[in-house]
Amino acid sequence: MTGSTRTLNPKLDLLQPYPFQKFSKILAQITPNPDYSQIRLSIGEPRHATPEFIQNALAGALDGLSSYPTTQGSAELRTSIARWLSRRYDLPEPDPDKQVLPVNGTREALFAFAQMVIDDSQPAATVVMPNPFYQIYEGAALLAGASPAFINLTPESGFALDTNAIGTDVWQKTQLVYVCSPGNPTGHVMPLSEWKRLFELADEFGFVIASDECYSEIFFDEQSPPLSGLQAAHALGRTDYKNLAVFSSLSKRSNVPGMRSGFIAGDAGLLEKFLLYRTYHGSAMNPAIQVASVAAWNDETHVVENRRLYREKFSTVVPLLREVTEVNMPQAGFYLWLETPTDDIEFARHLYQHYNVVVLPGSLLARDIHGSNPGRNRVRIALVAQPQECLEAAQRLQDCIGKL
Repeated sequence: MTGSTRTLNPKLDLLQPYPFQKFSKILAQITPNPDYSQIRLSIGEPRHATPEFIQNALAGALDGLSSYPTTQGSAELRTSIARWLSRRYDLPEPDPDKQVLPVNGTREALFAFAQMVIDDSQPAATVVMPNPFYQIYEGAALLAGASPAFINLTPESGFALDTNAIGTDVWQKTQLVYVCSPGNPTGHVMPLSEWKRLFELADEFGFVIASDECYSEIFFDEQSPPLSGLQAAHALGRTDYKNLAVFSSLSKRSNVPGMRSGFIAGDAGLLEKFLLYRTYHGSAMNPAIQVASVAAWNDETHVVENRRLYREKFSTVVPLLREVTEVNMPQAGFYLWLETPTDDIEFARHLYQHYNVVVLPGSLLARDIHGSNPGRNRVRIALVAQPQECLEAAQRLQDCIGKL
């Protein structure tokens, strides 16, 4: 029996393979040096131990699996997030019923948010995003029926979002802007002046801002934590957080990437519509995960210790690499955005083949725009492994760069 072939969503053909998939195919052709054990610093997956009290809270809440969770999450979870936002950013406590919504990690929420925001009936709907960027931004835009527009992040601008790089004709079509602060992979933290300009553009052209802040709790000076979009808005008198939604997560903060627990907070009108969308989307958080999340958001001691471990690794790795190349400390986050002495893909291949260290070529994290790829001749190094492994990787990198 024969019949016509069913047509799938043609927008799927616009999606590119994930950077890790692309690079895995490249590495599959190489046999690494067996004299070295493998050290993987390519994926931003925290590898510090999950705090025991979070594990205990999760295990103690397994009775909750007998009930369907609500999409809005428990009042206790929303309140714990609202109180954390107030403590962390010195803000009036957001309304836990209207301005906070738990999500299953920022990845799915950042994707789903574009599906809620974009009106693809409008001609040439556009989503602006940084370049290099988190691949979810591009995929979300394409599957929502919009076109991505990129702003190159360059050393000349301090990796800031240069809004002048986008013309008025593009801003007029823009419905959503993704920002990432602290930045992945650059580590740049948006100052108040950058936020002020972005809010002015949002008021002029009517777009929504999605602020990805999942690295906000990995920083190096306890007296100078990164600024949040909510904090910037409030400082500028935008106390209703108009057209702003921030996304944050426990994954990096509390070393629980497997829990898939985060939140979105901000403009109550946006969150009301997003809750409606998610109710149909079927994305309620596991009840046991909610209980464990409350425990995590209510404690800061483990977060301070987590930052200490990252500071220790950066203070060891950066001086070693500075002996052979120029290395800039990120303002926050756990990545080094390292300039390479040769083509980034060839450098990463060489490092893997001869030293068995895996890093991610920067050009795979970016697109060729305006005649250049801002990730070219850079690699992203995620200092997520244990301190001794990071030290060993730095020594191998030092030897590799020195010989090249």
